[in-house]
Formats: sequence, C-alpha cells, structure tokens
Amino acid sequence: MLNQNFNDAFYGKTILITGHTGFKGSWLSLWLNELGATVIGYSLDPKTKNDNFNITNLQNNIIDIRGDIRDFNKLNKVFTDYKPEIVFHLAAQPLVKYSYEYPRETYEVNVVGTMNVLEAIRLHESAKIGIMVTSDKCYENKEWPWGYREIDPMGGHDIYSSSKGCCELLISSYRNSYFPEENFSHHKKIIASVRAGNVIGGGDWSIDRIIPDCIRALESNKKIIIRNPTAIRPWQHVLEPLSGYLLLTEKIINNGILYSGAWNFGPSLSNIVPVEKLVTSLLDIWGGGNWTAENIGPINFHEANLLNLDISKAKFNLDWQPKWSLQQTLENTIDWYKHYNSYTSTEMINLCVSQIKQYCML
Repeated sequence: MLNQNFNDAFYGKTILITGHTGFKGSWLSLWLNELGATVIGYSLDPKTKNDNFNITNLQNNIIDIRGDIRDFNKLNKVFTDYKPEIVFHLAAQPLVKYSYEYPRETYEVNVVGTMNVLEAIRLHESAKIGIMVTSDKCYENKEWPWGYREIDPMGGHDIYSSSKGCCELLISSYRNSYFPEENFSHHKKIIASVRAGNVIGGGDWSIDRIIPDCIRALESNKKIIIRNPTAIRPWQHVLEPLSGYLLLTEKIINNGILYSGAWNFGPSLSNIVPVEKLVTSLLDIWGGGNWTAENIGPINFHEANLLNLDISKAKFNLDWQPKWSLQQTLENTIDWYKHYNSYTSTEMINLCVSQIKQYCML
C-alpha cells in the first residue's frame, strides 16, 4: 500500500540520508525502509537516548554510518563504497539560539556541509538525484502575512537563517554551474532544494522547541512556560514535508529536469495559529497539565513573529497538499510521546509505520 503512493519509485533504490539520526531524518529513514529502499545513513550520534532513532532501534534496519558532514573525505568514501543513486541531505545545525552562541560551527555545518554533499554528487556518476533540505528561514523575512514564494529573495536576520539562505545560493550555483538543464543528457543529475519549517511530531527532543519543552514539563509535573503565547507559527506534522520530499523525488525519477529547482512544503492556513492555541490543544489531548506566560529573562537573539510559505507551486505541479489538521497532527504527536517509555523498539516501529500508513490512506 505504501509503495502504491509513489508507484514503486523507491523499491530497490540505494539512498543516502545525511542526518538520519535526527528527528526528520529518522522518520524519513523509516519511511524509505518501508518502501523497500536500501537506506544508508550518515550522521553524528543521536542527541539523546530517547530520540526516535534510538527508541525504534533504527540502526538494525539500515546501513548506519557515523560521520561529520564537515568531513569531506569520509563522506566521499561513503559515496565510493555504496554508490547511492539518490541523496537526501538533512544533516544540519538546526537551532536559531545555538547559532548565536556558535556562529562559526553553524556555518561550517550548514554551508560547508552542503557544499560537501553537492561536491560528492558532482564527483560520483552513481548519484543522480540530490534533495537538499534547507528551511523556510532562508527567506528575507519582511514580517508580512503573505506566504513566501520560491522566487522570493533569500535573506536571514540571524546566523542560522542566513546560513540557510547561503545554502540555497550555493545549491543554485552548483545547479547552474555543473547541472544545467540544457546539458541534462550529459550530466544526468537533478538537484532540488526543499523548504519547510516548524515541523512537529514524535521523537523530537530538541532544546528551545515548543513540543519537546511541553513534554518535558508534563513528564515532570511542572507548569509549561511560554515566552510568547501570541506568536503565530505554521505548524505541520513531520510526515507532511517528508511526503512532499518523496513525491518530488518520484516525479524527478520519472520526469527528470521538469522538477529541478526549489520547492516549498508548508501547512494549510488552518494550521497557522498562535503558540497559545497549540499548547491548549496539546493539553486537551494529553489530558491534563497547565501553562503560563512568563518573562524568562531578556531575549538575546532575534525571533521572527510571522513567517509563512506559499505552497502553490507544490500544489499545482506535484499535486501535493497537507493532509492533517492541527488536531490530527497533535493527536499523532502525543501518541508517540505517550508510548515511547513503555513500548518495545518493535512496538515503536509499528507505531511509526502505522502513522505513516494512516497518513498515506488520506
């Protein structure tokens, strides 16, 4: 049933995922494994023992390689040894606040890491498709209510956001310099970039993210502290953008250069709500808990108030659109956090796969 959604495009394919131990990377690895792909993961260790990667014992189902995305020689050897046909590049330093504290590391991981992946794709004939995952933060944010289109300017007020804007410029430069559409018959490579943000779901324990912060407070019987309850954010379950990445890749496999370039994958308008609405809905599903708005000290970094994506291109050209309401998104997210402590790794894999199947049936 899962393969029918993508016309068996991934069955038997050798696919490299950088950042596979991370939140999005672990879910993508699970999904592609279910689709019959040979998945090779290249990443640092998971951040915590309760990450989705560890809880599902994902290393038993894929080729699991530890490596730093900044280490070109080691990454290049993975390409030489395993000859991946498709590359999903997710390895990144993903946190805004951390980027203020460690700007050099953020740029080395995000920008140099992206260049390393692009260069490996360029050098290895086996690598035909590169799906480069950046962020909605890559856009020059004008704090307006309209969604940003793929043709809008890159920008970034903070270090993290600007690093993602730089990644997009680098991806475009590599595409134009080495993989131009007019020479596709010669190089036979397609590079696409995908942009999404405020992704939630089971297995995320990142610092300074609202869902993990809520779960940690609830598990400790503490009050949830919200710094900015009126801030409006576009919320989407992790399966939403991942389904877009997979659908885009299937289209590239079948139609090549028609789907090169940049793509936005964001939520429906009904999922763009204040933090307060997200938290109160989460508590209703959890069955208890409370929250308060508190000033937890001065904010020493810039924080965007509103950033929305225009997903018209994906709707019209890929026939992709978000499926889950905010309620469904939170129900499936809480389902993971309610069970990770009591379920076996096999049961947690089954829970994740069940959510993927449920999503694909809509």
